[in-house]
Amino acid sequence: MDDTSTRDRIVGAADDLFYRQGYEQTSFAHIAEAVGITRGNFYHHFKSKDEMLDAVIGARLASTARMLEQWELDAETPRERIRSFIRILIANQSKIMSYGCPVGTLCTELAKLDHPAQEDASRLFTLFRSWLAQQFTRLGRRKDADELAMHLLAQSQGVSTLANTFRDREFVEREVGRMDAWLDALGEKAPRRPARKH
Repeated sequence: MDDTSTRDRIVGAADDLFYRQGYEQTSFAHIAEAVGITRGNFYHHFKSKDEMLDAVIGARLASTARMLEQWELDAETPRERIRSFIRILIANQSKIMSYGCPVGTLCTELAKLDHPAQEDASRLFTLFRSWLAQQFTRLGRRKDADELAMHLLAQSQGVSTLANTFRDREFVEREVGRMDAWLDALGEKAPRRPARKH
């Protein structure tokens, strides 16, 4: 097995364990065991857990960027693209109920630890925030696009936290329905065309 694929497997296992167990509770031994490699082989790729965390954040940023690009291709309108964001609560419902939002849980844990990578992890939220603001701008809501993006992010994080707390599928589905209805009711504020001179 080549070095690149081994490294990718380590990053994938670390990503999964950081999500399910938490960054602080995951050791090199846990990851090495999940990948099925020796500790020596592990250290060939990563010298520290912080170095591995940087790789995990980088992988998540790349994966999120690819997902957003795919949503751009799959949906014809900004409203439908925003709906794709809302619907990830349903697509990832089982994981969210068990472990919470992967972005929110990592950012919260790193903030509690006052970890230097906290700012890098927050770029995951910034990626969603910027993309959503872009979609709201295309919807004709340029002046309040960022405010709407932050509101939707806050709604999504609130649902994720309570879904993880209460493990209630009906609650998740009900709240996603409410976010869908909010989006449908959100009027477009298209710029007015100048009056025609007669």
